[in-house]
Amino acid sequence: MYAVIKTGGKQYRVAPGDTVRIEKAEHNDGAIEFSEVVAVSLNEGKFESDLSGAKVVAEVVSEGRGDKLLVFHYKRKKQYKKLQGHRQSFVEVKIKEIFVGNFSYDTAAKHHPAKHHAAKQTAVKHTAAKHTEAKHTEAKHVEAKHTEAKHADAE
Repeated sequence: MYAVIKTGGKQYRVAPGDTVRIEKAEHNDGAIEFSEVVAVSLNEGKFESDLSGAKVVAEVVSEGRGDKLLVFHYKRKKQYKKLQGHRQSFVEVKIKEIFVGNFSYDTAAKHHPAKHHAAKQTAVKHTAAKHTEAKHTEAKHVEAKHTEAKHADAE
């Protein structure tokens, strides 16, 4: 279950419980509401058609400025060099709820794909173990045939 929101000229894919760094935005007492929702998916691969009244509510975790970027302008053969630094301000928010139509989805309704992934990995391990066991059994049969052939030639 996720939503795509638009803020600061960018689009972000968010789900309840996610922490996202966005461009600096105004907030009221640590709460931000994103009303510009581009898409909402409740089930994997299916999107909601009616987004009227859809919004995403988040709380501010921290504010700050990013790492310094150096902007260096240089023109060869003209003795022109210009160095300038830039630090972008950001707000780190944690997504609380996604509202779509008459429904609200919060962190308790969040799907945990990690559990599904772990089950999938153990299934792969079991399959790999069966495959290697089959190889060893086949090798034993081939070896047994070779020893039988040698005994038959010796007689």
